[in-house]
Amino acid sequence: MTSRLVLVPPAIGPALREARFYDGSSSIDDAAAARAAAAALPEAARVVLSPGARCRATAEALGLRGTVTAELAPLDAGRWRGRTLAEVGAAEGEALTRWLTDPDYAAPDGESVRDVCARVGHWLASVPDGRTIAVVEPEVVRATVVHALALPPGTFWRLDVPPLTATELSGRSGRWNLRLGRALGGE
Repeated sequence: MTSRLVLVPPAIGPALREARFYDGSSSIDDAAAARAAAAALPEAARVVLSPGARCRATAEALGLRGTVTAELAPLDAGRWRGRTLAEVGAAEGEALTRWLTDPDYAAPDGESVRDVCARVGHWLASVPDGRTIAVVEPEVVRATVVHALALPPGTFWRLDVPPLTATELSGRSGRWNLRLGRALGGE
């Protein structure tokens, strides 16, 4: 049998709109878009969620009940959590540039791109047969694709993940095929 994984990033919210490092507490402000997208989702044997409030709120708006999975937490920005990209750039420009260009460099008190790809890859190896819908942060979608396709970790920041899209993986025995970012909600 084949594993099918549908990765859905959350609806737009203040943190995304403000280019703010997510701290897990910000929610969504476009639940109507998520409700409209619900009909485009396939039936699934299971639903899993990133731990943050916006993934839980998006899943609720999509009419999904899922299990929060710690391995699907977003990339940990450490002491930058809650601050905007502009604020961090002004205060710690060199560290921010290094974090965005060197997949082995961890955010201060946080984690590196390589770390999040490994963490999510470990979870990906445990995805059972059948269809799983995962409402997860954009970084988790990136990490999943990087790991599943054995891409260089440096490609992580080059993958755009729009809100409320479906990135679909299917496979078995550790070999994955990718279907990129299908819009949910009628497009």
